[in-house]
Amino acid sequence: MAKKKTNRTPAPAPAEKPATLKDLLGEDTIAKLKEQANELKKEEEQRREEARVKAEEVRKAEQKRLDNDFEHLLNNNKMDWNKFK
Repeated sequence: MAKKKTNRTPAPAPAEKPATLKDLLGEDTIAKLKEQANELKKEEEQRREEARVKAEEVRKAEQKRLDNDFEHLLNNNKMDWNKFK
């Protein structure tokens, strides 16, 4: 037997919504929290930038050291002299 199609209507929304944390806190407290969050984001960005700069300096120093190392240059040299004939 076939089932009947029934139209189910969603339950009616309650008239009052439950209070949220934003509603319970004062606007000055919310503003302070947002400001603190922005400061933390800026500090984190500065730390990342400093770490990136430091890593770049280390990489450049290592490359400079390797460029002055004759053994390293010989080992990494392509021995295709036909290009230069």
